[in-house]
Amino acid sequence: MDGAWVSDYCNAQGRKAVVIEPRVHLVPKDSSLGHFNVLRGVVHPLGLAGVKVVGDFVNNYKFGLPSEIALLSLFDPETGIPKAILDASSLTNMRTGAMTALGGKFLASRTSKVLGHIGARGTAYWNVRLLNHFFDFDEIRVHSRRSESQEEFVQRLSKDLGKPVRGVESWEACVRGADIVVEASRLPEPQPLLKTDWIKPGALVVPYGTMSAVELSLTDIMNKVVVDDWGQCRKGLPYGALRRHVDLGKITEENLHAELGQIVAGIKPGRENDQETILFWHRGLSLSDIALGDAMLKKARVMSLGQTLRFA
Repeated sequence: MDGAWVSDYCNAQGRKAVVIEPRVHLVPKDSSLGHFNVLRGVVHPLGLAGVKVVGDFVNNYKFGLPSEIALLSLFDPETGIPKAILDASSLTNMRTGAMTALGGKFLASRTSKVLGHIGARGTAYWNVRLLNHFFDFDEIRVHSRRSESQEEFVQRLSKDLGKPVRGVESWEACVRGADIVVEASRLPEPQPLLKTDWIKPGALVVPYGTMSAVELSLTDIMNKVVVDDWGQCRKGLPYGALRRHVDLGKITEENLHAELGQIVAGIKPGRENDQETILFWHRGLSLSDIALGDAMLKKARVMSLGQTLRFA
């Protein structure tokens, strides 16, 4: 599928041609075990509004299920008429990987050749595959807390990318010296497992786990901090890799360099030299779900897939 949709919607976001509201959560019992995320937005250039509900349940592997299972509903923003219902599980994985890769395109050094990736669940595959599309890495390292998922992940990526992908035994072995670091862990509670001292000067660091896995000092070494949407990151909201950094005032709207959409739209600069160490925190946007959902619908029509449902 053509990846132009992600740049198009980021451009629309940068030009403020969208409406986005912070996600809300439904916690059945204990958020460390799992919860539902509800994401809402409107992309005016597409003429679509959307609501996605995604369950994020960390122990689903025990039942042979993916950790994230999602459903996306699309609507006409002028009349409220439902337009489509889509299985959004794989969509969530693809759009998350696309956001990570787009961040890499604008914020990583073009000479980046070593990727360190923490995590091996659903979204991780597309992070690595799409980043490799831009950078054709010489070395890809992967670490997961479960050796079974790590080995399966390494084998799948090695086959699909046609190059060796190396599983490593620790966070440090994965992160230290990497040009691009992606932290996509799913911890039951915040724990600073990714150490600031391991980050190579000039690297791009992309942490987006539900629970924070980074030290508070991480932002101290950054020349620029970029987010996907400040409204999703601001003080008072739960969860997120840099939640404590925001709540303690280490990241504010004033010291934030940019939202990625502003960079894609040419309003603010991305990486300006190879010496900059940059952090990109993306929380996941309904806008990307809507844009990719629209692209999938168009492709389904061409392929005569799907079915029409009656709506009274």
